[in-house]
Amino acid sequence: MSPTRIVVIGGGVAGLTAALALQEWAAVTVIERESQLGYHASGRSAALFSESYGNAIVRALSRASREALETGGYFDHKRAALHFGGPDDGEAIDRFASEAQALLPTIRRLSAAEVGKLVPVFGDGMTCGGVYEPDAMDIDTGKVVQESASAFRALGGQIRTGEEVVRIEPHGAGLRVETTAGVHEADTVVNAAGAWADVVAERAGLTGIGLAPKRRTAFIFDAPGHDVRNWPLVVDIHERFYFKPDAGRLIGSLADETDSPPCDAYPEDIDVAIAVDRIEKATGLSIGRPQSPWAGLRTFAPDRTPVAGADPRLPRFFWLAGQGGYGFQVSFALARLASALLRDGAVPGDLAAFGVECEALAPDRFIAAEGGRQAG
Repeated sequence: MSPTRIVVIGGGVAGLTAALALQEWAAVTVIERESQLGYHASGRSAALFSESYGNAIVRALSRASREALETGGYFDHKRAALHFGGPDDGEAIDRFASEAQALLPTIRRLSAAEVGKLVPVFGDGMTCGGVYEPDAMDIDTGKVVQESASAFRALGGQIRTGEEVVRIEPHGAGLRVETTAGVHEADTVVNAAGAWADVVAERAGLTGIGLAPKRRTAFIFDAPGHDVRNWPLVVDIHERFYFKPDAGRLIGSLADETDSPPCDAYPEDIDVAIAVDRIEKATGLSIGRPQSPWAGLRTFAPDRTPVAGADPRLPRFFWLAGQGGYGFQVSFALARLASALLRDGAVPGDLAAFGVECEALAPDRFIAAEGGRQAG
C-alpha cells in the first residue's frame, strides 16, 4: 500500500515542524515560494519562550511544546522577562502580577528598586516596579529551522524551494497542486503559508478566513557603559515598546502591529524613531542612531488563536496558520496535533492534558455554514 502523500505549503517554522512530524508516517513534500527556508517571519523573529504569553490556548500550546524545545537544545539562554510600569502604573502592574502569578507561581512582583538593580538604566522615579518571569528563555530560531529541515530530509522528505503555488484543485480522491515549477499530486495539502495562507486558500477556490498579517519593526542599539548580556527582555506594561539583549547589544522595537498585505516587509523610519523616543524617555538611555533595522510579518487569526484543522468546504485542505507572534514557542505542539488529526483524527492525550482542544483551533469558527463556499 502506497504511503499517504502530503504537500505542505510553507517552509517556515510551522511548515517544517509539521512536515517533520508527518514524515514519520507519510510521504511529504514541502513547497516554499522563496529561494530559502524561513525567509519571512521565521527568519526575522527574536523569539522568546514565555508560558505567560498569549491567550489560554496559546499558553497551553506553549507548555505542550516546552519538552521538544528543551530536548532539542533549542533554548539558547535563560533570558527572563520583565514587564515594567512607569511611575503612575502601579495599579496596572499589580493587576498584571496577580493574573500572571495565577498562571505561573514563579512570577514575582518587583519593587522599583529591584527593577533598577536588575536593569540599571531605570533610575529613581522612572518606574513603579515590574513583573518578573524568571524562566522565560531565548529560542535559537535558526537552529530550529535548520535542524527541522535536516531531520525531515534525513527521513526522506522532499523540500522544493523557489516554487509558488498557482492552483490547487480536486483530483480523484485527493488534490492536484500546480506550482510555477510543476505539478504535485497529494492526498492532503497542509496550508502553512504564514502571511500568504489566505492567498493559498483562494488558489484552492476557497475564501480566506480573515488572517491578518501585521508588520513589526526592530533595530539594534547600544547601551554605553552597561553590560547588557544578562538583562531580561524588558517590555513596557502597555506594550508600547520592548528591548532585549542580543550578542552584547540590544534589540529594540515599537512592538507595533501595523496592518500589511503579505509581502517582503521592510522597516518604516517613523516606527524606528518612535520606538527610540519611547525607550529614551522611559530609561534615560541615549540611543543615538539605531542600526540594522528590519521588519517582519506576524499573522493573526481574528481571535488571535492559531488555526489548525481541515477546511469543511474542502476536507483534504488542512489549515496550519495564524501563529501570530507565538510561532516558535507553539509550533512543535501544533505539528504533533496536525499529524495526529490527519492520521487518526484524535488529539494526543498529553496535548489534551495541557488543555489543547481541536475545536478551539479549527478553521470552522471562521467559516459560515451557508457562505464562503468553494468557488469551483
